[in-house]
This record gives sequence, structure tokens and C-alpha cells, in this order.
Amino acid sequence: MTTATVSPEAVSPQATVQRQAAALPGSPAFSDQRRAAAGRPLAAVSGAEIQAPLIHGGHARYANLDYGASAPALSVVSAYLNEILPFYASVHRGAGYASQISTSVYENARAIVRDFVGGRPDDSVIFTRNTTDSLNLLAGCLPVTDGRPDGDVLYLDIEHHANLLPWQGVPHRSIVAAYTIAATIDAVRAELQQGGVSLLAVTGASNVTGEILPIRALAALAHEHGARIAVDAAQLAPHRRVDITADDVDYLAFSGHKLYAPFGAGVLVGRPDWLDAGTPHLAGGGAVKEARLDGVSWATGPARHEGGSPNVLGAATLARATQVIAELDQDRWHAHEAAIRSFLVEGLQEIDGVTVHQIFKDTNPDTDTIGVVNFSVEGYDAGLVAAYLSAEHGVGLRDGRFCAHPLLKRLGLPSGSLRASFGVGSRLEDAERLLAGIRDLRTKGLGWDYVVDAGRWVPANDNRTYPHWAPNTPGTAGAAPCIDD
Repeated sequence: MTTATVSPEAVSPQATVQRQAAALPGSPAFSDQRRAAAGRPLAAVSGAEIQAPLIHGGHARYANLDYGASAPALSVVSAYLNEILPFYASVHRGAGYASQISTSVYENARAIVRDFVGGRPDDSVIFTRNTTDSLNLLAGCLPVTDGRPDGDVLYLDIEHHANLLPWQGVPHRSIVAAYTIAATIDAVRAELQQGGVSLLAVTGASNVTGEILPIRALAALAHEHGARIAVDAAQLAPHRRVDITADDVDYLAFSGHKLYAPFGAGVLVGRPDWLDAGTPHLAGGGAVKEARLDGVSWATGPARHEGGSPNVLGAATLARATQVIAELDQDRWHAHEAAIRSFLVEGLQEIDGVTVHQIFKDTNPDTDTIGVVNFSVEGYDAGLVAAYLSAEHGVGLRDGRFCAHPLLKRLGLPSGSLRASFGVGSRLEDAERLLAGIRDLRTKGLGWDYVVDAGRWVPANDNRTYPHWAPNTPGTAGAAPCIDD
């Protein structure tokens, strides 16, 4: 069994939390400008004040720095869910009162989402399980002539697996992103000039480093060479407004669970011709005009790909979340996020043995990044650092390879790194808690013994308890460890 033991100089987390609380108000890094921008959450979210048990005893307010995996639901969205839940019923073809209301809510959600992304009037809006589902759906709709694909899908090596694996089942090409955005655009242009590309698939913002790609420029390049563009906006949409008409994007996918909505719901928005001619994503009820024992006439429009009973509440809350995000003052929104990010990056860079990672050398950290910071701590496995921060400081963040294995290898991090991610419900104090924990780790070491259980670092002899309604099984996070190289 792999173990990590406590440093003899470690101090109790109670003392650490007390020292953090005393240091926060006078911390020189908390400038008046940063405090005004991000001293408080920009919007209320569910679970903002939950108390996390500490391994030495006591509790601390949970500092949620894992928004990039799943963001907490906006409080307004949670209230909306409670309002519509009594009327929940199966949609389409139901004559009952609740069914009629649910159908109206579900279908109206399409118009709300289309408006949120600046969609064209004829764009299809298809509700799916998540971004991965949306891009797999699109992969089944690539044009084919006489049984042969009309062209290849082109993608970069920096993609999340959701925008990597679906294309490996169709004719495809990949490009290794250069060390600058400018050179990467040149590489995409050179590949497109070779001809034979039908679709360019790119991320809107890296889920690993938070760097934003120039979507409008890439769309123009794709169209110049006869290709379409699909954008994985799972990370971008929760942090920046997207306008697919202005940017001339053909297909856009994102997920509700990253956009402050509960439940597993995603959406694919885009031009209808490929979608109406493509293979139905789910063969089943609702996706057909007429079914026979030996054949079927498929529907067109969103119904073609939404076979079975849809996630009505997921689609409804996703749409409501987009309305709340659309109402945010963009200057305040971006200033809030930039204040937390710059404070966190500067603080990490000041700690000996900590490295902040990025893909491109020409990224502007003030304008070309979202609320994601990737880093590693010299001498410590990323999973161990994450377990330590959770157990001893009440800080939650993500470790591993972030479903972006080729990029992590490219960055020289084949065993993974750490990712802090934040959003409208975050505050500067969350970042300071993380920094204080890393400083203590570097100067005093671990305050508890840790072991590897089911592929994950966990505290040895973990005595913390879960709420009475949750299975009290700490360490179960080892599921799907994703460790093979």
C-alpha cells in the first residue's frame, strides 16, 4: 500500500484556519480593487455555506474550487426547479394539464437557449445528456455521399476527450497545437489548405488551463476552406457570452451542469441540414414519423435525435440558468473572475516549488483566460495534494489528467496536475484558503497520514462522517481512476 506520512513540523488545521482568518483582512494581496470586485460572490449559489469536516476535527466552510467539473446550481435556478417540479410530467402528446405545461416549458427552453447563444432562426436546438453526448450526436451526422464521408474532421491535441474521441470513429486528422496561439492558427490554416476537411472541431476554452481560443478567426479559416466548425463550449459558456451568429459558428455544444444548472442535461445548437440527414442518435419513441415491423420513417428537427422520454427538468433548468447568466453585467462578471484568477496565479507563483501551467506563450492572462488555473507542487503527487487540501483545509479542487490525456503528456504532466476552477459563486477567500494550504504544505508538510485506496489518495483512518442521508464511505472517489498511460 502506498502511504504518505505526516511531517513532524505539521500543525493542527484548527490553528491553520484561525491563522488564515486572522490574515485575510490585512493581506496585502487583497487590494481594494480586488476586494471590491470579488470579495463577495457575484451571484448566489446553492451550497455556498456548507461545512466540510476536517480530518483533525471541527469544520470549515467548504471552499469549492471545482466549478470546472460541475458548478453549483444558481439559487434562482434551484427556486425555479421547486416551482416547476409539481407540474413535472411526460412531454409531447399528453392531453393532461401537467403534461401540457411540461411540454410548453420543454419546448420553450429551446427558444431560450437559442437566444442565449445568438443562434440563427433556423438553428436546431437538441437537448442531450451533456457535451460529450452532443458531440457524439454530431459525429453521427457528418455528411456522406455514395457511402463515403465527404471529408475529414480536423481537431487539435489540446481537446477534452468529449471533443477528441467521437471523431476517432470517423475519418479524421489531428494537429499538435504550437506554443503560441498565432502559430497554432497558422498550423490549422496549413492543414485546411491541404483540402478534404469537412469539419474543424475546437474547444472554446481549455478545460485544463482556461485559455480561450480565437473562435471567430478559426471559424473564418474553416469557412474559407469549405469546412464547417464545431465548438465545444462546455467551459467557455459558463464564463463568456457566446454569439454563434456573430462568430459564424456552425455547431455549439455545452452542458447545464457546468452552467449552474442541476441534472445531467446538455445541448447541441447548429445548422439543421446535417442534423436532419444524420443517423438518429437514439432510436426509439418520439424520433419517428411512422414505425413498421420492418422499417421506419424518421422525424426531422430535434425530435429525430431525442428518442425516449427527455430530461424535461434538466432542459428547463439549463434554459433558466442561461437567462440568469445573460442578465449579468458583463464588466462586473469578468472583473469578478479576473480578480480571483490573478490573485490565485500571483500567489501560486510566489510559492517555492509550485508551477502554474499554460499551453500558449502568447496568452493574455487578463483577457484570454477563464476561471481555471492549473498547477503542480514539486515533490507531491497531485492526488495527494488534493486529498490533503480537502481533509485538512476544506478546499475542493480537481486533480488528474482532466480527460485530456494528450495535452497533459504534451505539458510534461503524464501523471496529472491540479486544477482550481471558480465562477460566479466564488470569492477571494476561496483562493486564499487554497494558497494558505499550499504554503503550509511547502513549509510544514502533511498534517495526517495518507494512503492510496482504489487508485486515489485518501486520509488513513478517516474518521469524518457524511450527512445522515449519504452512504458513509469515504474513499469511494477511486472509481474510474484513469491511470493507464
